[in-house]
Amino acid sequence: MKVLKKLKTNVVISAVLCIALGAVLFAWPDLSMQIVCTAIGAVLLIGGGVRLAAYFAQRDGSVYAQLNLIMGIILAVVGIWILLQPDKVLAIIPIIVGIVIALHGINNLQQAVTLCKERYDKWWVALILGLLTVGLGVLLVCRPFEALDVAVKMIGIFLIYDGISDIWIVSRLYHTAKMMKQEADALDVEAEEIDR
Repeated sequence: MKVLKKLKTNVVISAVLCIALGAVLFAWPDLSMQIVCTAIGAVLLIGGGVRLAAYFAQRDGSVYAQLNLIMGIILAVVGIWILLQPDKVLAIIPIIVGIVIALHGINNLQQAVTLCKERYDKWWVALILGLLTVGLGVLLVCRPFEALDVAVKMIGIFLIYDGISDIWIVSRLYHTAKMMKQEADALDVEAEEIDR
């Protein structure tokens, strides 16, 4: 039960962050995507710079030093490219988010199967929510929208939906497990009374 409680807490925190991010993307699509692109480009450029600095500080001819040089150049070049060409990066973001949402949906489907095995009456609701989540993710991957503002707003809506459905499914799992534990405890008490 402790593991399930920890899982519930983690899923709820993740879902709330998902909902918050979705709300930000929906409310300020242009600004939020530009900030994301700039942040990704800056992080990669800094990471590349750190690896290049490590290479020039060590230059001992080892494989590790050579790897630092190669990775440093790649990261720095990709970082600069993202900072200079944010539009091209923005075009692939719906696809990346779609993959993440589809994976969430697959996880929801697994939870629906668990609810079904535990004989929860409304396990099929979790199944439908999981299928919808997978479908929304696949839609983003296969048909990224032409207008980026619309795409970003849709991503925001999908993230909000994903967060809400995650909270509902994990709350049902937790509730079902709690009920089963109470039933098992009641049976143990009855068995002890009979033994006496």
